[in-house]
Amino acid sequence: MQSSIVKDVATAKTFVTEMLSKSIHYTDAAFVSLAYDATGVNNFIALLSLDEECTAVKLPKEMREASRKIGWRLIKNFQPLCNNELLNEYAKAVKAQEASGHYCIAFGLLASVLNIQKKDALTGFYYNAAAGFITNSVKLIPLSQQHGQEILFSLHPLIEELAEKSLQPDKDLIGLCCSGFDIRSMQHERLYSRLYMS
Repeated sequence: MQSSIVKDVATAKTFVTEMLSKSIHYTDAAFVSLAYDATGVNNFIALLSLDEECTAVKLPKEMREASRKIGWRLIKNFQPLCNNELLNEYAKAVKAQEASGHYCIAFGLLASVLNIQKKDALTGFYYNAAAGFITNSVKLIPLSQQHGQEILFSLHPLIEELAEKSLQPDKDLIGLCCSGFDIRSMQHERLYSRLYMS
């Protein structure tokens, strides 16, 4: 935003659309879907492998750290409520630093444990990502709350389409993402003053 690439309603909508369809779709949403499936068959080794791969595709340091922190918070919030063996094992691995505890892995694991339909979980995940991008845009560009809501409402068909596509992600395409965004995130880590983590 400091570079004035995302500067108004039109560029904000383009930014969020591109992030959802060209980055989140091939990274975090794919991991949610695959973690959901691994949990459904009680495959802890697959969860650890997904966790490791997720770390590898998150190139900017702050993005990795944010994913770990939010994921661990999600685990800590739900673990006392679920008392699920696989969740407990994953939490133990995170505490022992044998896993990172990424948000998308924890989200997929918990959605499966809580018997949330996979399509509903993916829809919620995409919606939450879109809302986060839009909230940041409203605050930083800035945009009005009305414009933010209009952008979010306009994204509903895209979110529905992406959630459907993410039901069976192509494992060979994981990590296909917006390299420009990764570079900007790395640059953001070194800014003199910042309002958010990258």
